Formats: sequence, structure tokens, C-alpha cells
Amino acid sequence: MVAFAGYAMPIQFEGIIAEHLWTRAHAGLFDVSHMGQLLLPLAAAAAFETLLPGDIKGLGQGVLRYSLLLNDAGGIMDDLMVTRRAEDLYLVVNGAVKDGDIGHLRAAGLAVDYREDWALLALQGPEAVTALGRLVPGVAELRFMRAAAFTWQGVALWVSRSGYTGEDGYEISVPATAAEALAEALLAQPEVKPIGLGARDSLRLEAGLPLYGHDLDPTTTPVEAGLAFAISKRRKLEGGFPAAAAILAQLHEGAARRRVGLAVDGKLPAREGAPVFAGDTQVGVVTSGGFAPSVNAPIAMAYVAAAQAGDGTALEIEVRGRRLAATVVPMPFKPKNYVRAEGATA
Repeated sequence: MVAFAGYAMPIQFEGIIAEHLWTRAHAGLFDVSHMGQLLLPLAAAAAFETLLPGDIKGLGQGVLRYSLLLNDAGGIMDDLMVTRRAEDLYLVVNGAVKDGDIGHLRAAGLAVDYREDWALLALQGPEAVTALGRLVPGVAELRFMRAAAFTWQGVALWVSRSGYTGEDGYEISVPATAAEALAEALLAQPEVKPIGLGARDSLRLEAGLPLYGHDLDPTTTPVEAGLAFAISKRRKLEGGFPAAAAILAQLHEGAARRRVGLAVDGKLPAREGAPVFAGDTQVGVVTSGGFAPSVNAPIAMAYVAAAQAGDGTALEIEVRGRRLAATVVPMPFKPKNYVRAEGATA
């Protein structure tokens, strides 16, 4: 157990590799209650749009959208999920920066309801639908990036088909008073085991998903981060978000650096902060790296100069005084397994 964002968090239960592979094959349960669950009034959608590049006003009920809180220079203050519900906007923000997010939203005149009385559980893996479906009938009907209200033993739940592993699965908002009982009920299912932060990190890295504070920060723009998809079509045309002119210029002309995936030769992993070289010239730095159990090889994410960001580019990473050969490769490192329509995965 380690301290993180004011919570005691588990790194591992039976081992990172075992937990990683179990989640890929079955279903893993993560307690992610350190994340911030916030509510905004529906009427605040237009004002909220001035802080991020997503189309919030056009969200359908029960639809999730990934977006980015931006500072005045277009840097990423946080990445988050927004869902339109019947009477409000439901946000999930990163635990380490949730207090700053709340302050930023309130400084913009938004009424923020921080729901500290809710816990958040994530059930991830190809058998998550089977396990949760036994307890909460109807969840199988949700598609990827959709959410709805359900009940379990009289307890109100808010369930989305989403997650941070690249696998099919759910995030379940539950009153904190019922969280332990729900977690125990899920762990009683034969498909489910508890999973710690170690495997959560290796799973998201294989899926090519950035981690705020490591792969994303206030000096990084959406285009540099490879997150241009989070700039909605209407917002590209209308602008109206922080540093819109500069970000849209990057979108059309390219950014000076880009987040890329790296396949690393050998067995030694490259960790955050390792410099990346093209010949004798440093062209970037690793922001996340480690051993990928599903790939059975070390992998990394890095920001490198645009000239060296093309797939297939041969680079080197300096680790413990040694140069490791690495190649720029497409992400995700392992294909994602989301359920986008009935019976279909992508």
C-alpha cells in the first residue's frame, strides 16, 4: 500500500504481472475512489465549453465524452470524462489534481458539487459484463462510452461502459456507504480478482493511454499529446476555447514535438525521464515506460521532435549509462477490446 492523493492505494495483491494478465483474460476490480466525481448544472454547459475543446452542449443524454481542461497557453491542466445526465453534467477528474480542477471551475463562475460521498469502482476485462450482469441486470445493453442509472439491492448506481485498461468494462459510481459491500459481491464472482495500481499502469500503457502528471501536463498541448480527437468538430470551426488559435494552428501545421510509442529492444525497461537520442542528438524524453506483460517486452511513451516521430524511426534510449535501441511504433501496443455495438469489439 502507498499514499496517493490523500488515499491509501494498493500497488499489488498477488503480483503485477499476474494481475495484469488476469484482467486481460477475465475481470479485474479496481478501487478508483481517489478520482474526483463532480456535478455541474446542465445550464452551465456553454460556460464549461469555454474551458475545454469538447462539444458539451451537443452531448446526448447518457453519452460520455473525453476532454481536456486547458490553461490560457493551451496546456493541459487535466484530462477528464464528461457525461450528460438528465439533470446535470457528471465529471470524473484525476485524483492528484481534483482540488485544482474544482478551484479552476469555480473561478470561472461554475457551481461545482464535489461528491465526496460517492466511491468509484472499475471492473475491467472481457468477463466484466458477465460478472456485473449477474448482480446488475441490464448493464450488458450499454455500449462503449454510454452510461445509465441502475440499482443493486436497493442502492442507486451510476454505471458507464468505459475504463482505463483498453479492455471492455465498467466504471461504477456507488454511495461510499455501500462500496465495500458491492466490492465484496463482485469479488465473490469467479471471474473477478482485485487489481492494484501496478497492473492499472501497465494495462493503460499497453493501451497507449496517457497518464496525467506523466504523459500530460500544463506545458503540453492536445496536438503534441496526440489527443486532437478530443477537439470536437464544432469547436474546430467555432473556437472559443483557451488558446484556440494556437492549438488549431498546430492541428493544421503540426507541432514541434509529438507523443509516440516506442518498442524497446532487449529486456531492460526504460523509465520516465530517460533521454531519447537520434545519433548524438537528444530528441526527446520518456514519459512512461515499463515491461508489457501482454506484449512480453519493454515499451515506452515519449515526446520526441516531429522529425523523429514517424513510425519505424530508429532511436536510442539512455538507461543506466547504456543506449538501448528503440523503434517508434503505432499505439496502442495491444489492440483495444471495447464493445462499440452489440457483439462487436474494437
